[in-house]
Amino acid sequence: MSSSLFRLFVEPGLSSGQTIEISREQQHYLLNVLRMKKGSSLLVFNGRDGEWRAEVLPVSRKKCILEVIEQTRKQRADGAAPLPDLHYLFAPIKRGRLDYMVQKATELGVSHIQPVVTDYTNVGRVKMARMEANIIEAAEQCGILRLPSLGEPISLDKVLDGWDMGRKIIFCDEAAALSSPLEALGSLQRHEKLAVLIGPEGGFSPEESARLRGREGVLAISLGPRIMRADTAAVAALSLVNACLGDWV
Repeated sequence: MSSSLFRLFVEPGLSSGQTIEISREQQHYLLNVLRMKKGSSLLVFNGRDGEWRAEVLPVSRKKCILEVIEQTRKQRADGAAPLPDLHYLFAPIKRGRLDYMVQKATELGVSHIQPVVTDYTNVGRVKMARMEANIIEAAEQCGILRLPSLGEPISLDKVLDGWDMGRKIIFCDEAAALSSPLEALGSLQRHEKLAVLIGPEGGFSPEESARLRGREGVLAISLGPRIMRADTAAVAALSLVNACLGDWV
């Protein structure tokens, strides 16, 4: 199946011969932007049932439905290594860079995205619908089948109070001694439950840093001698973790 086919995220379950309704915005995009006609093919996925080829069935000049034809990829290929169970925790940042950060975390295969309010977080309300839209857009474009879940913003104290001690936290610490992060992460196992925690632009407060460093199951790493923006640090840290877990192969 050609990878050049347009991919579309849909909500309903998927099976051969099924017809599914899509949103008005999606219908407009297929018919008026992509100029799809009756029988035009595209790929659809819902994050649960794998990927399927579907065809456009116009019902009027401005409306269409989709007919599911055949499965092109299973949700999990038989014999494949387990996907990393990797959570991404971050302090919200300004909108444009937040869009980028959520998109890249999705592309890098995280299983859960969690906004965390820290002492130095300087962004107020987080638009959940916008983050969800960015997750879907990134998944459509990069070809992944698993969409990360998205948590409501919560304070760092509450996150740590209710933390699953079986999930290791990889804490990107600007104050950590400069050393190779690959060496620090070298003992990670693909089956482990992990989380990457990135702080706000001003870093973590002294109290937060002390609490994190004093916890069991927290691994502090340095990202090098340069001060990175939060969105850059996210991509760097997640890429390092994926490399150590073997998620590039």
